[in-house]
Amino acid sequence: MLGQMMDMPLMISSLLQHADRYHGDIEIVSRTVEGGIHRYTYHDAHIRARRLANALQRLGVKPSERVATLAWNGYRHFELYYAISGMGAVMHTVNPRLFPEQIGWIINHAEDQFVFFDLTFASLVEALAPKCPTVKGWVAMTDRAHLPQIKGVNLLCYEDLLAAESDVYQWPVFDEKTAACLCYTSGTTGNPKGVLYSHRSTILHAYATVMPDVMSLSSRDVVLPVVPMFHVNAWGTPYSCPLVGAKLVFPGAGLDGASLYELFESEGVTFSAGVPTVWLGLLQHLQKNGLKFTKPWRSTVGGSACPPALMKAFEQEFGVKLHHGWGMTEMSPLGTYNTLKNKHLALSPEEQFAVRIKAGRVIYGVDLKIVDAEGQELPRDGKAFGDLLVRGPWIVDHYYKVEGSPLLDGWFPTGDVATLDADGYIQITDRSKDVIKSGGEWISSIDLENIAVGHPAVAEAAVIGVYHPKWDERPLLIVVRKPGQDVSRAEILKFYEGKIAKWWMPDDVAFVDQLPHTATGKLLKTRLREDFKGYQLPGTAA
Repeated sequence: MLGQMMDMPLMISSLLQHADRYHGDIEIVSRTVEGGIHRYTYHDAHIRARRLANALQRLGVKPSERVATLAWNGYRHFELYYAISGMGAVMHTVNPRLFPEQIGWIINHAEDQFVFFDLTFASLVEALAPKCPTVKGWVAMTDRAHLPQIKGVNLLCYEDLLAAESDVYQWPVFDEKTAACLCYTSGTTGNPKGVLYSHRSTILHAYATVMPDVMSLSSRDVVLPVVPMFHVNAWGTPYSCPLVGAKLVFPGAGLDGASLYELFESEGVTFSAGVPTVWLGLLQHLQKNGLKFTKPWRSTVGGSACPPALMKAFEQEFGVKLHHGWGMTEMSPLGTYNTLKNKHLALSPEEQFAVRIKAGRVIYGVDLKIVDAEGQELPRDGKAFGDLLVRGPWIVDHYYKVEGSPLLDGWFPTGDVATLDADGYIQITDRSKDVIKSGGEWISSIDLENIAVGHPAVAEAAVIGVYHPKWDERPLLIVVRKPGQDVSRAEILKFYEGKIAKWWMPDDVAFVDQLPHTATGKLLKTRLREDFKGYQLPGTAA
């Protein structure tokens, strides 16, 4: 027997429709790339999103085709989120911080039909355009007065497209499992992998994020997502805020401490989300200038582990609580969130803090387990550590255009090693792949090693992450020279130029006579990390 309830598919467009109808006067505030602050409401955003959907149809975009963005957090990017997915096409956010060759590969792999871009990335578009044959048009997200000239590219103007269209548009209703958004992983080894979210998975994830024991968002909140909209959809905030009717504040490209502080104060921000590096920059700005916040706020911090000292400084000096969240691109991204349970309230502040520095506890919709090398489940005692596996309705089943599934007996292997306790709190203890997390971005140690050993004077190389006070981790390259060769640090680093993004560049090179190996000939990085524990990178001395 089936239930006798309405069968209404979960549609991303319904979020903006709801926000317009019941929170239509709530503001969306954006720091623009052109300069200045732009203000309008959810009602205005819905009108423009409908115009944009008509424009996309006129351009010939069909259901399931991919439309890409290279853009900061702003109101036009928000409109694209809803117009593209709402009409049945696939919103593809591209990370402009990757190096151009990788961005070009991603656009071609996705077969993007159009690319919308902020003015910041005009020079990047000039380099990409000749190498992206599937792209039918490049759209500058600006008005006619600010339209750039790009050699060899006949640009379309965003505001001209909207001005030519009616705001009369009926959002189509289709299967909720239809693809809605495409995000590529950072590519820890080899090429990045595409993760294709559905309307259903996106709505369910948005519901989960606003719950009281998660981000606890409501119509009374003012939300400033510092995490970029090209980082797993700004951790879902462009969807969760319309769901509850929260005011949105978009920082654009102004992610420095001064710019963020100005918006926090002027707009009365109550909630934010970002990686530790951003909060470190804000903290330094506050301390240097003797500033305080006039209104308390809270934040999700993720991308990499937040240093306990940073959490303490924000709470003790400024009354701001940072809450760890953990997840992955493959998880939409949220899997755990750190809030205390009732039983923790009787603990001392020090005991509570010991709980709060963990990576969070599992939220409904995600199931976790840890397993040993043989795949046997380990106890949830907070002591045993093993490979962390996850499953749930907003977790990847297959990668885009990749044969086979990454799942193991229905579970997704995260690549992290963790402990898991009876309350569902996890603590990440290591990574099964030696990826380096720098300022919330991932750097592949294997890719860096492969380039190094391509140098004619290098016999063998290893890359490990070592502590950095600002970026959390930075790559240290460890090199064994070939016999009779006397290659220098500067020569090694110069060899990387043009082959990687600048921020991937190793911070230092250490020369050794030999590298430790396992019995099977693999690099023994646990030994290297121990040998170089406490290594002082150039320019980080106290």
